[in-house]
Amino acid sequence: MYAAIAAAAAALCACTPSTSDDAGRRSQTQPQIDMLVNNASSWRHPAYTQTLAGLTLLRDGRPFAHANLAVGHAIARVNPRISAIDALYLADYAIAAARRQMLDPEFFCAMLLQESAFDPDALSSAGAVGIGQFTLDTAASQGVNPFDVRGAIDGSAALIAAYVRAYGGYADPYATALAAYNAGPDAVRRYAGVPPFEETQQYITYVYERWARILSEEKLTRKPS
Repeated sequence: MYAAIAAAAAALCACTPSTSDDAGRRSQTQPQIDMLVNNASSWRHPAYTQTLAGLTLLRDGRPFAHANLAVGHAIARVNPRISAIDALYLADYAIAAARRQMLDPEFFCAMLLQESAFDPDALSSAGAVGIGQFTLDTAASQGVNPFDVRGAIDGSAALIAAYVRAYGGYADPYATALAAYNAGPDAVRRYAGVPPFEETQQYITYVYERWARILSEEKLTRKPS
């Protein structure tokens, strides 16, 4: 998989030759492939590592041919603290997790963008933690370690997919599932759908906007339903 990520990084990134006389900056335009592969073996490395110095996510190549490129671009745009290779890795893993749950990958990635901007160290004022923004109680009930990046992504995909299936009879199962993820299934049950909470309704709107933007950057014609 890491070889594929390295290849995708080459496609996704573009070297920008330096016009400076500074030798240090000139040297940064040469990616070190062996370091790239080594760094790809873990989920994260320092954002300003020499491995990808001189490489930036492709800004003028849209629409992208593959979902992982579009999502990786979105992650890097929303969270500049995440490096290009980390953005690709997280995008690739999240898409695979969504597909294992038979969940729309772009929808799931848009949700994680809104939840945490794909930051594994995210902490909300309400006490939700990690990339999937689980509360400790919810994480325990789902058997998820919210501090483990892969486990949190898998757990988040499983939970939102279960909500989508559970609310299949509603006019918009995706919006209702998002409401349950944000406000809890009890609130959805109480109001027989999306609750009239401003925070929850804004959350759904923002996820849909991110979903649409990801799709707009892919070579796809479908749109969020």
